Amino acid sequence: MATLTPPVTVHMPPTNKDGGSSLPPIYGGGDGGRRDGAPGYGSRLRRARLGLAVAIAPIVMLFVAFTSAYVVRQGLPTLDEKTNTYVRDWIPVSLPIALLLVNTGLLLFSSIAAELARRQITRQAALAPVHSIPGVSLGAGKGLPWLGITVLLGGGFLAGQWMAWRVLADRGFYLATSASSSFVYLLTATHAVHLIGGMLVLLYAAVVSLLDKPVESRRIVVDVTAWYWHFMFLLWIYIFALMWFAR
Repeated sequence: MATLTPPVTVHMPPTNKDGGSSLPPIYGGGDGGRRDGAPGYGSRLRRARLGLAVAIAPIVMLFVAFTSAYVVRQGLPTLDEKTNTYVRDWIPVSLPIALLLVNTGLLLFSSIAAELARRQITRQAALAPVHSIPGVSLGAGKGLPWLGITVLLGGGFLAGQWMAWRVLADRGFYLATSASSSFVYLLTATHAVHLIGGMLVLLYAAVVSLLDKPVESRRIVVDVTAWYWHFMFLLWIYIFALMWFAR
């Protein structure tokens, strides 16, 4: 025999005046988005890295232009007014190779310290959700102050560059001695200026790491700074090789 089932009540979502659904929008979807529409952590990190790439591009173009001028001027003869003939006035610069190698080592270890600082803050950011669980403790998680070590080694590199300039002056190679010595000072000084800018950012990253800010924000600053420092090291290797092999 037939049986009767009780009616089922279906709750329809409320609609607005136009008949559309008024359900709240959904943000996120794996990109770290938040319900308030603010960009998520992953999106902020990608934007910061993209901004770093945009900032690095003009530096690369600048040193490409310096390299082109260096190579062209090296093989370009000049007119000697006394003999009215074209002569080659490019004088090979006696570089303090040993001191420059020490400076290269300092910048190498500084770049390694920056990478360790980047990995340290990345680990802290990954473990941040676990630390927020009540009753769960993973230890203090303290490590070496890699950012501070990076700054100290970077300062040692700059001091070594100043000593290298003093050695060049003692050997008779000043800024206006010849075109070759002018290019040596130009290349090394321009790199030092950009390195000083990187050290200022390192100091800012160190201060941010000491402040009570979200670990995600601190990681973005340290991450971008470390990648810039790696670029400064690779740029110095290029400049050193250019001065050494293209004398």
